[in-house]
Amino acid sequence: MKLTLNIWRQAQGAADGALKTYDLDSVSEDMSFLEMLDLLNERLTAHDEEPVAFDHDCREGICGMCGVVINGIPHGGQHTTTCQLHMRSFADGATITIEPWKAGAFPIIKDLVVDRSAFDRIIQSGGYISVNTGSAPDAHSTPAPKLQADKAFDNATCIGCGACVAACPNGSAMLFTAAKITHLAMLPQGQPERYSRVKSMVAQHDAEGFGGCTNIGECHEVCPKGIPLEAISQLNRDLIASLFKGDGKA
Repeated sequence: MKLTLNIWRQAQGAADGALKTYDLDSVSEDMSFLEMLDLLNERLTAHDEEPVAFDHDCREGICGMCGVVINGIPHGGQHTTTCQLHMRSFADGATITIEPWKAGAFPIIKDLVVDRSAFDRIIQSGGYISVNTGSAPDAHSTPAPKLQADKAFDNATCIGCGACVAACPNGSAMLFTAAKITHLAMLPQGQPERYSRVKSMVAQHDAEGFGGCTNIGECHEVCPKGIPLEAISQLNRDLIASLFKGDGKA
């Protein structure tokens, strides 16, 4: 395959950035998208040019590190990750535009790499439960109703990649925040801090500069794990309830 790549290059966060065009040939259709970028970087290095900086780690669609906007779509497709996108999805001779997540709360570090530490601070503000230390309890000692357990599991699959933010015209991280809140709100262990959690995490979301949710739904469409929009509804219900209830379950 021969490709024309328009890639966002930016030396550092404070520098001006721009798209730069590269022609790349001998691309196998069996390569992943990141392997294609590896090939490009090998050739750039061989010609003493600065390789393209991009985030990656497990390359198995698990860790959420990889993430770029491909032809205007985060991760380049529906319910996938960049590392799991293969070059057979593109035609020979295609022109591909590759950009970083662009959101005010995700400042660019270099090229395609952005700072997603805002997600960490949202988690630190309340995405945890308080437990007594000691020996592990029996697995069945705190039963959870199946519907709630399934809902908790569905939301726990969020990998925190940030595609929801990149897809949202408001730059909102509400789907991410809702997934983390709903995951714990559905479990018995998450009840003691349920309402203080939702208040603190939503407040941190707003403090980080993420936009508000206007129910456009692009976040769900690009989410690699298909986190349901209903998670945001659950967040809103808990946020309203937190105004009338104490820190724990009423």
